[in-house]
Amino acid sequence: MFDLTGRVAVVTGGAGLFGRQIVEALAEAGATVVVTSRKLDSLAKPCTAWRERGLTVHAAQLDQSSEASVLALRDNVLTEHGKLDVLVNNAVLRPMGDWTSDAANFAQSMAVNATGLFIITRAFGEHMAQRGSGSIINIGSIQGMVAADYTLYEGLNWGSPPDYFFHKGGMINFTRYVAARLGPKGVRCNTISPGGFFTNQDPRFVERYNQRTFFNRMADDTDLKGAVIYLASDASRYVTGINLPVDGGYTAK
Repeated sequence: MFDLTGRVAVVTGGAGLFGRQIVEALAEAGATVVVTSRKLDSLAKPCTAWRERGLTVHAAQLDQSSEASVLALRDNVLTEHGKLDVLVNNAVLRPMGDWTSDAANFAQSMAVNATGLFIITRAFGEHMAQRGSGSIINIGSIQGMVAADYTLYEGLNWGSPPDYFFHKGGMINFTRYVAARLGPKGVRCNTISPGGFFTNQDPRFVERYNQRTFFNRMADDTDLKGAVIYLASDASRYVTGINLPVDGGYTAK
C-alpha cells in the first residue's frame, strides 16, 4: 500500500531542509518526482546525486507568487508526464525577521505562502479532481499550532516572525477547506506539521528545545519521510482533512 511506482509527484521548495527528504522519500517509494525551486541552479547538485542513486527526479523552476509561473509548471508537468498524483506544498518565503519588520515584508510573505498556496493548490487540485484521484500534502509547522515560546530564545537575539505563525496556522484550516471541496471528487488533502529540525543551532537553543520533546532531540533529515509516504500513498486512502504533527511530542507535552 505504500508503493508509489507509476505515480507522478510535484514537490515545491525542494532545495531546502524539508524538501530534500520529501523528494527522497517519494522517489525511493517509486514515484517520478518533479522538484521545484525559485532558483533552478540550487537543484543541480541534489538532482545529480538523486539520479546517481537511480531515483527519477526532474528539476523545474517555480515562482509561487506568480500565477503564470504556477500554470506554466502545471502545463509542463502534464505535457511531460501526462498526470499528477501527488502535490507537496513545501515552498515557503520568510522575509520577516521579527515583529518589528516592515509591513511590506508581511505582504511579500503572503504573496507566496497564502495567495501562492491557494493558486497552486487550485491549479493542480482541479486536474486531480478531473482524474478522480490525488493527494495534496501541505507542509505546515508546529508554529501554526501553538504560540511562540520566547524562553527558547533568551539571550540569543533571535526573532520570531509573525508571518510564519499566521500563514502556517491558516494552512491548517485551508487544508480542511480543500479536503471538503475536492473530497467528493476523490482528492485528499492533509497537512504535516513538523517540529524543529537540527541544523547546528546554538547549543543553548538545542538544549532548551530538546527538553520540550519526549525524545530529547530535534528532528533529523529522515524524520518526515514516513509521514509523507503515508499521506501520499494508498495507505491513507480514507484519511483527509487532518493535521499530523511530526514533532517528537512537542505539541503534546
